[in-house]
Amino acid sequence: MNKSIIRTENLVKIYGKSKVKTHALKGVDIEIPDKSFSCIIGPSGHGKSTLLQLIGGLDKPTEGNIFIDDTNIAELSDSELATLRAKKIGFVFQFFNLLPNLTALENIEVAMMFTKTAPKAARAKAEELLALVGLADKANANPSELSGGQQQRVSIARALANDPDILLMDEPTGNLDSESEEEVLKHIFEIHKTGKTIVIVTHNNELADKAELLFEIRDGQLKV
Repeated sequence: MNKSIIRTENLVKIYGKSKVKTHALKGVDIEIPDKSFSCIIGPSGHGKSTLLQLIGGLDKPTEGNIFIDDTNIAELSDSELATLRAKKIGFVFQFFNLLPNLTALENIEVAMMFTKTAPKAARAKAEELLALVGLADKANANPSELSGGQQQRVSIARALANDPDILLMDEPTGNLDSESEEEVLKHIFEIHKTGKTIVIVTHNNELADKAELLFEIRDGQLKV
């Protein structure tokens, strides 16, 4: 097994500062090898998405450490976190989060603004990524002109725009019909074969069964 690319130590997340506090995570330790395919499962509201957001630097832990390679991102400033995310981590969400007034191609190009990619190179890369997810013919379509499965494939292409080492996906098939789900899963598995580390929060049993590593979160704790 490859060396760890993601590692957490005693990860705690508490929401609320008043007398009413929510303990979303209660000391979670996980280790995810480079180039692996992992799924995080468990009941709704038990901390799965919180864990994914912390790993991706979208939120900061109340206690504990999160290492991406050898960098403890819990100690980074907001600007340092933004830089790390732009270079190393791609995100795919359940509800796509595409910009409605931009075309599929432009939605991918926007992601490369953060790394100051030259416009001509960004256009070429966006076209390449749309072809990768089977949507070369939809380059000029707005999100409203695409099916749910097609929108999710655009969001996957966008997540790959800066060639990140890690792809984090939160219920990527949760808002799709069975046909669209099958198409999206096919592309996720193909992308994993290119050497990306993929971590997915899912309720999809078929997807979880194919994971190399499976982490179950219940009541904010890792079930072992």
